[in-house]
Amino acid sequence: MKLSRLLAPLVLLGPALVAAGATTPVPGSAAAVPPVPRLVGVRAAHHAGFDRVVLDFRGGLPSSVRAHYVKRLIADGSGKKVRIAGRAILSVRLEPADAHDASGSATAPRRVAFPLPNVMTAVRAGDFEAVTTYGIGLAKRTPFHVFTLQDPDRVVVDIKAGFRTVPRKVFFFDQDNFVDNKPPFFVARSRPVLPATPARGVLDRLFAGPVGSERADGLRLLRSRATGVSGPDISDGVARVRMQGSCSSGGSTVTVAGELMPTLRQFASVDWVKIYDPQGDTETPTGHSDSIPTCLEP
Repeated sequence: MKLSRLLAPLVLLGPALVAAGATTPVPGSAAAVPPVPRLVGVRAAHHAGFDRVVLDFRGGLPSSVRAHYVKRLIADGSGKKVRIAGRAILSVRLEPADAHDASGSATAPRRVAFPLPNVMTAVRAGDFEAVTTYGIGLAKRTPFHVFTLQDPDRVVVDIKAGFRTVPRKVFFFDQDNFVDNKPPFFVARSRPVLPATPARGVLDRLFAGPVGSERADGLRLLRSRATGVSGPDISDGVARVRMQGSCSSGGSTVTVAGELMPTLRQFASVDWVKIYDPQGDTETPTGHSDSIPTCLEP
């Protein structure tokens, strides 16, 4: 299959929609409304040469699946930008499909992280009027393929990942240790990153957040209201990063700085880390020293 075809918006239209539309209602009775397929899980795994994301359904499959690359992830309905980590974003729109039950409770995760070569996160951007949308945050924009399977019902997104990665550390906030006042409050976990840009890679992986098993162990992404960071710019032993979105310590003694500094100092070229607020300010902008913005002070 040609690359241009793989990268084009991909649409799957199943025969179920035609069959449903052809149903003739019983005279004198209301037309039966077919049940809306319900998304009940989002999972992913690596296979030889590609990462596979699986969207598990109950009650059938959506008749339309549209997947294409986008510059930013936008929330359905509100039109607001949705926070998602990665160098590329693959949007997957499912219709008809719900990600909630009759009571309105979610049946699929709002966001989930994965420690795979390419796929780092999946984030829900919409669950409204039988349309469900997810963004898949990637380390690299590559060709993809979408198809459906049955018994059980699932939508499958295969994304090329036939490239080399190297393991590097990402530090997350250990909520349980903090509550128990038992250091360390920030602990390392391994992630695959592209060898050409490992420092940028670990920052993307940090803001993708901990995976499910790590969350079960009490690890959290402590964002301090940042949606991400730009950079790093590394020179003369100093790594500089700028927070995006907003910035606030919330009055706490632990902030995103506790994650960013050890995550970047693992590299031999980094001795100090200077963190800037979204306006470009930090307390000690010059010299060989660490620095945080005023908004991260407790």
